[in-house]
Amino acid sequence: MQTAGGRNWLLGLLLVAAVILAYQPVWHAGFIWDDDDYIIKDKLLTAPDGLRRIWFSLDSPSQYFPLTYTVFRLEHALWGLNAAGYHRVNILLHAANALLVWWLLRRLAVPGAWFGAAIWALHPVQVETVAWITELKNVLMGFFFLLALLAWTGFVEGKPGRRWKFYVLALAFYALALAAKTTACTLPAALLLIWWLKGIPINRQRLVQTIPFFVLGIGMGLVTVWWERFHVGTQGQIFAMGAMDRVLVASHALWFYAGKLFWPANLTFSYPRWTISAADPFAYIWLVATVGMGATIYVARDQVRRSIGIAVLFFVATLSPMLGFIMLYTFIYSFVADHYQYVACLGLIALATAGIIAASSFLWKRNHFLKPVFCGALLLTLGVLTWRQCGMYADIETLWRTTIARNPESWMARFNLGSALLDEGQVEEAIRYYQQALKIKPDYAPAYYGLGIARSQEGKVDEAITLYQRALQIYPGYADAHNNLGNALFQKGNVDEAMVQYQLTLQINPRNAEAQNNLAIALAQKGRMDEAIAHFKLALQINPHNAEGQNNLGYILLETGHADEAVVHYQEALAIKSGYPQAQNNLAWVLATARQASLRNGNQAVELAQQANRLTGNGDPGFLRTLAAAYAEAGRFPEAGETAQRALQAANAQSNAALAGALRSEIMLYQAGQPFHEH
Repeated sequence: MQTAGGRNWLLGLLLVAAVILAYQPVWHAGFIWDDDDYIIKDKLLTAPDGLRRIWFSLDSPSQYFPLTYTVFRLEHALWGLNAAGYHRVNILLHAANALLVWWLLRRLAVPGAWFGAAIWALHPVQVETVAWITELKNVLMGFFFLLALLAWTGFVEGKPGRRWKFYVLALAFYALALAAKTTACTLPAALLLIWWLKGIPINRQRLVQTIPFFVLGIGMGLVTVWWERFHVGTQGQIFAMGAMDRVLVASHALWFYAGKLFWPANLTFSYPRWTISAADPFAYIWLVATVGMGATIYVARDQVRRSIGIAVLFFVATLSPMLGFIMLYTFIYSFVADHYQYVACLGLIALATAGIIAASSFLWKRNHFLKPVFCGALLLTLGVLTWRQCGMYADIETLWRTTIARNPESWMARFNLGSALLDEGQVEEAIRYYQQALKIKPDYAPAYYGLGIARSQEGKVDEAITLYQRALQIYPGYADAHNNLGNALFQKGNVDEAMVQYQLTLQINPRNAEAQNNLAIALAQKGRMDEAIAHFKLALQINPHNAEGQNNLGYILLETGHADEAVVHYQEALAIKSGYPQAQNNLAWVLATARQASLRNGNQAVELAQQANRLTGNGDPGFLRTLAAAYAEAGRFPEAGETAQRALQAANAQSNAALAGALRSEIMLYQAGQPFHEH
């Protein structure tokens, strides 16, 4: 006879297996949208001081999610840029959350607790959270949010001697949930609802017990509001909504989310952004429906079970930070997103589960086998829908093409598809999608910026300059547009104008390593070497793992007579990027020609110069010159002379008179059995 413990283990394993199987399409999926900002480009994950900056600086690429970035840093150390590892962590965390939901529903005596947990875990609205690597913050927040609720039930139900241990645990788990994602700030409302569900009066003493939770939640909420407004940038006309407009958005959003739970059709990554105005009488339909539903529940509170009101209040309260009362940056695209209701949907799902169990027990009293058949069929349907929904997250191009198919007016999806195609070298198709985005939203600065990059890649620098300037007319604070405009001006030979753009970039974002590096190059071209060195060093302080930056600093140090320091930076560049021909060539040149005998090493110079020439096709006159000098330093003068002659032919073919003149002088040295050393 199977014990209750054995049955629970079996049900738990079945739940985990169902989650893993339903999410099979994303086991090997790639990075999408802002995953590159959170993982690929985020230097906090690799910088020596990254952990300190994650917790105690404004350097994170989004809101203040220190625990999430800490986990990303750990994951990056484990599997680098292999997206599969990140996806599997999200899936396993979601499976763990499903077990916690089951445990919580059992503790709250919700009928059909396992069935409810399975519905929650397999519902396709959860796909966006689980399949999108960046949303680790959501599954991680959900994990600690649920643990906090479980600990709180232990506090509420525990014996006097032990219950305060659960209180401390609940507070600790809540702090971790907030550190993963600030939307956990709604948990204190759930704590009050648990008391209400248990039939325990919420008196003054119990309210005092929730004060530390409210203080933590309000504190982190205020940090997030400030961060969104002044660091992320939720300012301007698009975010300037009146109080009534926000109420109308919130009421519409509530019914939208409930609708997607009960009929999960046409789920997509980005939904159309509603046009809502307090002057439009039809905009009040959702508000009237919301007020009517609330009034009905209140009036009928004696006839219906307390759990209905609690479930609805949990849904509304947990969703409240994402309903529009507080402006989020993502509202420029849409007021709603599936991942916003990851935890909140538990309220309505638990209510629906209890209703299904009650109805099935009444309808199929005599045919008991129909109840498990119906429940199994529902879970199978949800699992299949989830499996299908996962398909759109396979890679970034699939994501945006599917989004466009389901939301044809999404200018954001068209812009992002254009950017993905541009990264793949499909310039003409990228331009087409940028132009489509501008047709839908003519004042969208990033689309002009993207077109500028595309035109620059086509060699149409003047057109690129015009497009960058148009982007900056719309959004003067667009740091990347200033930087790329500087690059285009530099390419045209307008070095002074380019420097102005780099400086504007750095005024907006002083930690832009690329702009620091670009400004240093421009300063070096103007002969301002000391300033150039200072900016190269600033760039490397921000991003010490930039091989190109290390090589550039080495080159300037060599030009200013600091060959010993140059060697250090060339070696650092090669430690970061082993097959980097420019750094190999530059280091070989120092090892072959340095004035200081202590720096010279002919054999090592030959090895490096040979590698650099192989990587560049053995035809670059500058690289051949270095190889010739290396041969000479190693005492291999016949090879030095022959290689220098090849370099001279290549220099003449390129009409490079200065290099050709230097090579003729060096050939005479090699013929005389002498190496070439810098003076």
